[in-house]
Amino acid sequence: MNKLIVSLLLTVGISGFAHAAGDAAAGQAKAAVCGACHGPDGNSMAPNFPKLAGQGERYLTKQLHDIKSGKRTVLEMTGLLTNLSDQDLADIAAYFASQKGSVGAADPKIVARGEALFRGGNLEKGLPACTGCHSPNGAGNAAAGFPHLGGQHAQYIAKQLTDFRKEEAGRNNDGDAMTMRTIARKLSDEDIAAVSSYIQGLH
Repeated sequence: MNKLIVSLLLTVGISGFAHAAGDAAAGQAKAAVCGACHGPDGNSMAPNFPKLAGQGERYLTKQLHDIKSGKRTVLEMTGLLTNLSDQDLADIAAYFASQKGSVGAADPKIVARGEALFRGGNLEKGLPACTGCHSPNGAGNAAAGFPHLGGQHAQYIAKQLTDFRKEEAGRNNDGDAMTMRTIARKLSDEDIAAVSSYIQGLH
C-alpha cells in the first residue's frame, strides 16, 4: 500500500510535465555537442557525467528544461541550451532515449548493503525500496518520468542523492511531493555509497 501511495505522489509531482514529441533522427545531429561529456551515444566515460543512453525521454526532457531555465544548476552546461527550442530539447531527449545504455560493476565490498537498500529500503528509517519507482532492474518508469538508474555511474548517483539531501544545485525539482528529498535525508553517506555502487552494476 505504501509503495502505491509513493508511486501516486511521484506521478502527481513529476509526471505532470508536458512536452513535444521528439524526433530521434533529428536529435542525433543536435546532440553532437553533448557527446563531448556524455559520449556520442550517451554512454559517458567520465563518472561525474551521467550516462544518457536509454534514459526515459520524459525524464530527459524535464531535466533539460530545468537546466535551461536555471531551475537545476549544472555548471558544465551553462549557456549550452540557451538557444535551443522546446523541439530541439525534445529531439535530443528522443535521441538519447533511443540508445542502448552500458553497465558498470558494483563494489563487491558494499554490494550487499546497496542491494538491501535498493530492493528492501529500511523499515526502521521509513525508507521505501527504490524498486517501487525505479523497478527491480533499475529500468525506471519512462511513462511516469521516473529515471532509468541501472548502469549509471556510482559517482554521479551519489552526487545526485547528496544534492537532493541538501537541496543543492537545483535538486529540489522532484515535484511538490518532495519524494527524493525526503528519501535522501534518510540516507547516510555510507548508505548513499552502497546504493550508488549497486546501481552502477544493476541491469
